Amino acid sequence: MIYLDFYKSILKCGNEDEVFRHFLNNLKPSILLWSYFVDWDKVFDNMKEVEVALNTMNYLIGKENFDDEFRFLLKHNPEIVKTIPILIVRDGSHSSKFKILIDYKQRKLVYEEYDFTKKEITEEDIDKYLAFVRETGLKNLIASQKVKSLVDYMIGVEAGLDSHGRKNRGGNRMEDIVEFFIGDLCEKKGFEYLREANAAKIKEKWNIAIPINISSRKYDFLVYTGKDLFVFETNFYGGGGSKLKSTAGEYKNLSDYLRNDCKFVWITDGYGWKTTWKPLRETFNHIDYLFSLNMLENEILNYLIN
Repeated sequence: MIYLDFYKSILKCGNEDEVFRHFLNNLKPSILLWSYFVDWDKVFDNMKEVEVALNTMNYLIGKENFDDEFRFLLKHNPEIVKTIPILIVRDGSHSSKFKILIDYKQRKLVYEEYDFTKKEITEEDIDKYLAFVRETGLKNLIASQKVKSLVDYMIGVEAGLDSHGRKNRGGNRMEDIVEFFIGDLCEKKGFEYLREANAAKIKEKWNIAIPINISSRKYDFLVYTGKDLFVFETNFYGGGGSKLKSTAGEYKNLSDYLRNDCKFVWITDGYGWKTTWKPLRETFNHIDYLFSLNMLENEILNYLIN
């Protein structure tokens, strides 16, 4: 590590051991924000495209003669077929065409094709769509009035799907937090920065070349002072695991790649490091700059970039 004056004047640490001890003792328990739970803007944006069609499909709720009413509705509103797969197919692929295995017990696999992208549909298509909603249980859901509104049902489905995106949002939250500190510094000092930029974007923006063997990598943040280029990578680990050891090794190697071309900074945090501190200590000793959120709070970037 490079011993910044910050460690002595602000953290009151006299050597590397004390700096690392301060790092571990001040790790954050979480970076949980309100946006962790559900991104409602995303949920309702997704609903806009299908809300009218779903309201039309509400006509079928509670219908005793469901099959006849289903055929009647699709004949007069063929565009609503697009709502059928989204009501039950939630695998993230947004699939609208399927090959369903309908039989395999005769020692032969028999498939039926379903296409919900058609703009013009035939009587045969309607019969197949009816079979689809019947066999998938969608007919029973609608006809039995177990849901009162397909729009409300879909809002719940979208909210549930969004909750599965929490893992990805964790990385974004850490980046958002770090960006606040980087952006604030750059605004005050008149520096430029980029978020999620690769070598091509760096070359285009500042005419600076990054080593070609990692040219395809996207870096979380880059700050250019007009003289020096700083490369930042960020992450947060609330829990331990084998991944943390490989992560520490990855940034150790990345630092070596970049050392002659720019200044590499790794900002990481989270209680996960409390149980995986040995590989982190190796990387701490090897790379020039390893910071935590506590250090950002104490304005270490002012000592790093000036």
